[in-house]
Amino acid sequence: MFRTNFAVGLAVAATAWFAASMPVAHAQGKIVCWKDAAGKVIGCGDKVPPEYMGSGTRELDKLGNVRKTGESADEAAKRRLQEKEQIAARDEENKRAVAQKRQDDALLNTFSNVKEIDLKRDRELQALNNFITQQNAALKGANERLAEARKRSEALEKDKKPVPPLVKEDVARAEREKTRVESEIAANEKAKADITVKYAEYRARFTNLKGGEPAAAAPVTPAAPAAPAAAKK
Repeated sequence: MFRTNFAVGLAVAATAWFAASMPVAHAQGKIVCWKDAAGKVIGCGDKVPPEYMGSGTRELDKLGNVRKTGESADEAAKRRLQEKEQIAARDEENKRAVAQKRQDDALLNTFSNVKEIDLKRDRELQALNNFITQQNAALKGANERLAEARKRSEALEKDKKPVPPLVKEDVARAEREKTRVESEIAANEKAKADITVKYAEYRARFTNLKGGEPAAAAPVTPAAPAAPAAAKK
């Protein structure tokens, strides 16, 4: 038995020449090339050295043709990772399919036609419009209180008098109330946009499940009046 190590990076042609030129290798009928952990061929011979048993291998016949290959440690780790990722992707796809089936069943059991979808959308939008109208009234009151509190504070400052803590607190409280109401209005306006998108998706999915052409959507309930302008500082 013999073993010949080639320098790193020898081409397959050199390996074939090696296989053809060594009589013992011919007798055995095969040559084995081994790799390092990164999968790079670093030597060939009639057997793999003990220190490279865990590395990838390439077995050649006496003509230099590859008969079979073995994985290096890195290659095996990459393959296992890819297999794990593929299994995880299939599992995730199955979960999505189950969730979609559940949503489709609920959609078909809830609505009989697209008009019912439009009606439910409009009821939810109208409820938000009513709430926004109330919030706009609250915002108007907050702006008025803020303007009055600032007016008192500015009058005192103009007269070069100290602003009492109570007046400062009135200004801060009015500012907090104004900010809170504006935030609620913005949140409800966003909720209206989300509802419009959601029911458009319901409509499209319902039509697809029924196998028909999408009907024209009913007009959306008009938006609530715009919020009053904020009080000037």
